Amino acid sequence: MIEDPVRAPYDPMPHGPAEIGVGPWQGPWPDDERLDVALLADGDRRNVVDRYRYWTLEAIRADLDTRRHGFHVAIENWQHDFNIGTIVRSANAFLAAEVHIVGNRRWNRRGAMVTDRYQHVHHHVDVAALAAYLGERDDPVPIWGIDNLPGSVPLETTPLPASVCFLFGQEGPGLSEAARSACAATFSIAQFGSTRSINASAAAAIAMHSWVRTHADLAGDAAWRG
Repeated sequence: MIEDPVRAPYDPMPHGPAEIGVGPWQGPWPDDERLDVALLADGDRRNVVDRYRYWTLEAIRADLDTRRHGFHVAIENWQHDFNIGTIVRSANAFLAAEVHIVGNRRWNRRGAMVTDRYQHVHHHVDVAALAAYLGERDDPVPIWGIDNLPGSVPLETTPLPASVCFLFGQEGPGLSEAARSACAATFSIAQFGSTRSINASAAAAIAMHSWVRTHADLAGDAAWRG
């Protein structure tokens, strides 16, 4: 039995449950090796869906690994872009196979809201190293750049492959020349307003959701909708 929680001042879901998470476990403790003893004792206030309440980090990652999707997400990190964390958070929400940080090893994790702990995050010194990593797999993964460049193919009318790595550049300059050269092609997102471009993290979410609409299993309880 779980006690009714009290809303926290940092609650990012004001119209959802009273507070994210649950308090200490009430009643006899369950016999389940996936559960964390400390969380059972103190409560679980992490930003995870209810099915993973009280689970250890390792158990959650192992379960996610049985359901990960066929797309990868790669982000160039030359300017310590704050969008990287937000992109990683979206990659977790859409269950990317892997996340790749290209360039500087250190990146701004604030926007990730600790979701990077549940992802397989790899670092590559440059785009060439990323291309080698993806190309040397048993099932090579093509790199698709997402950027509104001259000659880019409309993402909205392009069939998405089941296996693909979406590569994003820095906010402002976009994909580097090296990144463009490594891409099988670059793809644009249709815009209708006056701005020259949309936010990099928004573009990433659109690309990932396009893959989900095409390939993800949306039946039953495979997708969580809040």
